[in-house]
Amino acid sequence: MNVHLPVLMKSSKTFYLKEDLESIRHYFHAHPELSAEETHTAKRITEFLQLCHPDKIITKLGGNGIAAIFCGKNPGKTILYRCEMDALPIEESNNFRHRSKVSGVSHKCGHDGHLTVMLGLARLFKINPIDKGTCILLFQPAEEIGLGAEKVLHDPKFQLINPDYVYAFHNLPGYPLNKVVLKEGAFSAAVKSLMIQLKGKTAHAGEPEKGINPALAVSEIISQAMKLSHNHPDQKGFKVVTPVHMKMGEVAYGIAPGDAEIHFTLRTWQEHLLDELTDDITELSKNIAQKYELKINTKCLQHFRANENKKEAIAYLKRTLNTINQDFIERSLPFKWGEDFGLFTQRFNGAMFGIGAGINCPALHNPDYDFPDEITPKAIDTFYNLMLEIQK
Repeated sequence: MNVHLPVLMKSSKTFYLKEDLESIRHYFHAHPELSAEETHTAKRITEFLQLCHPDKIITKLGGNGIAAIFCGKNPGKTILYRCEMDALPIEESNNFRHRSKVSGVSHKCGHDGHLTVMLGLARLFKINPIDKGTCILLFQPAEEIGLGAEKVLHDPKFQLINPDYVYAFHNLPGYPLNKVVLKEGAFSAAVKSLMIQLKGKTAHAGEPEKGINPALAVSEIISQAMKLSHNHPDQKGFKVVTPVHMKMGEVAYGIAPGDAEIHFTLRTWQEHLLDELTDDITELSKNIAQKYELKINTKCLQHFRANENKKEAIAYLKRTLNTINQDFIERSLPFKWGEDFGLFTQRFNGAMFGIGAGINCPALHNPDYDFPDEITPKAIDTFYNLMLEIQK
């Protein structure tokens, strides 16, 4: 088998060396792939997993997803650990040796590090086989565009998997290195992307009265939508309305445009509030379009469900962290970003937690961000001992 992943495969004696884990992560960092295009990444992950001898490997799950199933000798709970595989359309500004080899694409959310943790866990399962229950390592595609979790869960092959508990983690720049961050209830926001298309009539710029220009409607829709925003996370009715893109006409000074398109992202803590906010902006947009005699079409392009961390799942995490003497803090408010693991926690008993990437680590989605390799061994240790705690 022609496998291009280094050292970690060669000898279990060197598994715990930090350099071995780094070599795996650096390989994936240098070869990023966008959401729903993770074919090379999936191939390399599968090759690695085959060397770890799981009881079953499911490929092409929800697209390019992979599930490695490790079964113990004795019956017990079924635990699913999920990581992501996709990168972002961001040009990397770093100049280290493992910088992205793909122009305009890079791992700026740390998914290369998250999947390395799961590969390290697979290797650990080979060295120390599971005694009780089942552990499933899920490598999920297309997280960044909010489609991966839904496609995985709706894939008929996922019916072979019926987890009792689901867990995932995300690295957190701005928190002390290796500090675990927990929160019961909502961990991340419910997020939706809303597109509004307006159709009028093109005319000569010198005779705008002979057309229907959407410019005033665009201005009014944005203005009215922004009044619905209540960007105060610590207050009731938290809502964030962010205009992210607008297109109207062309750079042609003799033409009065007849078409326009507006894109918003909407954020709340709860799904029902997100639905209400979506309906409110859709309704005001329709009223404004009617006022200016425009045709209108609205569409939701992405939807990240809120991560709802269950009390029992958090309790298992706390006991695990106390057992391994791992520091943790409890956050009072959810994070404002979206994460499509929320679809798992909406359906199964589980939780997402954070691990600090360092106080001075560049922020997620910044061109100079890089996943800190120092947290990889700690993350593996946490997941392994969490499994032991649940199977007691």
